[in-house]
Amino acid sequence: MKITYYGQNSFTLEMGGKKILVDPFITQNELSKDKIDIMQLEADYIFLTHAHFDHTLDAEAIAKNTGATIVANFEIYQHYTDKDLKAMPLNPGGQREFEFGKVKCVNAIHTSSFPDGSYGGIASGFIFMGEKNIYVAGDTALTMDMQLIPKWAKIDLAILPIGDIVTMGADDAIIASDFVQCDRVMGVHYDALPFIEIDHKEVKEKFKKANKQLHLVEIGATLEV
Repeated sequence: MKITYYGQNSFTLEMGGKKILVDPFITQNELSKDKIDIMQLEADYIFLTHAHFDHTLDAEAIAKNTGATIVANFEIYQHYTDKDLKAMPLNPGGQREFEFGKVKCVNAIHTSSFPDGSYGGIASGFIFMGEKNIYVAGDTALTMDMQLIPKWAKIDLAILPIGDIVTMGADDAIIASDFVQCDRVMGVHYDALPFIEIDHKEVKEKFKKANKQLHLVEIGATLEV
């Protein structure tokens, strides 16, 4: 399985012969907008963890260009079906079978609204289950609900926010990796905005001290799982 990172919480999972794009925020991300051409991205599905602009910004354009199906909570699903785009609902607690495997939608603790201030439903995370099992936490605080994750799947990689301020930071992400019983972590949701810039060396040392493997993937680079 391959994961290609585009900054913030945006990346593509290549799984079961399908390309799954998560939370596309590229064209207004100062770190990625000159490196990634969204019109060159391929996607069979676009999964959205919540409605904030830094997770949904480029979803409509990419869906129109690729014909991808958007998967998200019921409110986001309605938002895009009203625009005549293909979409499927998936709320926390639910799961669906796809050609590439199974996806379970899980709790996240975070606000969620569209850029115009309208209600975006509740935030969520996803467990992608196939040849490898990937936990995508989305934007979230540390929550005891994460201890349920291993009951649904043995996680091979946990994709966790580490930027702090509006999500959990590195210290809580280390605890989260304990909760989900996965010592291999891909850090996301950092550096794209001034208030979530991190000290890379310090964060890496924290994970190393906790006997965790932390991946801070360069924008446009690919991680093998």
